[in-house]
Amino acid sequence: MSENGFVKTDVKDKIATVTFFHPKSNSLPGDLLTKLADEFKSLKDRDDVNVIILKSEGDKAFCAGASFDELLAIEDFETGKKFFMGFANVINAMKKCPQFIVARVHGKIVGGGVGLTASSDYVFAHESASVKLSELALGIGPFVVGPAVERKVGTASFTAMSIDYDWRDSSWAKEKGLYTDVFSSVEQLDASLNEIAVKLSNSSPEAMKKLKEIFWEGTDNWDSLLEERAEISGRLVLSDFTKNYIQQFKKK
Repeated sequence: MSENGFVKTDVKDKIATVTFFHPKSNSLPGDLLTKLADEFKSLKDRDDVNVIILKSEGDKAFCAGASFDELLAIEDFETGKKFFMGFANVINAMKKCPQFIVARVHGKIVGGGVGLTASSDYVFAHESASVKLSELALGIGPFVVGPAVERKVGTASFTAMSIDYDWRDSSWAKEKGLYTDVFSSVEQLDASLNEIAVKLSNSSPEAMKKLKEIFWEGTDNWDSLLEERAEISGRLVLSDFTKNYIQQFKKK
């Protein structure tokens, strides 16, 4: 496996499987975010794809969110905005895919990983898949992923997640609507995932496209909204607070 991580897509029987990996707990540096956005954009108009599965490699974290190494290296606003636009571009690319996106969340998710999960249309998770929005601890906030997360769990739950940045278990995530279903074994998870993927692969693409448009009503302004949010994060990430926090975290 590459030390820099990878994004790959396999298409079979009208099911596209998008897989990402990074050796540091499936964190997401800018180049992987760009590749993810590009993959979803390329799948958008493919007639041989009726459903998309989003998954990550490994058996630990599904996604640890933003790459701390890259956050620490940001030294100016433009670089900061560009990095956080990576998450904005992935979320908007997922939103604009006419195909349903089914996420396979096999482990914990943090920060930007919560945004990817919330941007999926249907989510199967393992019972170990706890969830946390940790951005405030870094001196920033879940600004870019916020609209996607709030859309799924509601304003009250998003507010609580953002303020106390505690871990919440998979049962909580299912109760609040972030997860569609939770499984006690990976085998059960994969069996159910395969079943829904096959079902959707044989469903009407036009009907699913129209349904997805309805599911995402009210998000037409997200191109500009998420860019504005990326600008907020791009400024805050330059603070001494954020630099000091990440340096101390990396020493643990």
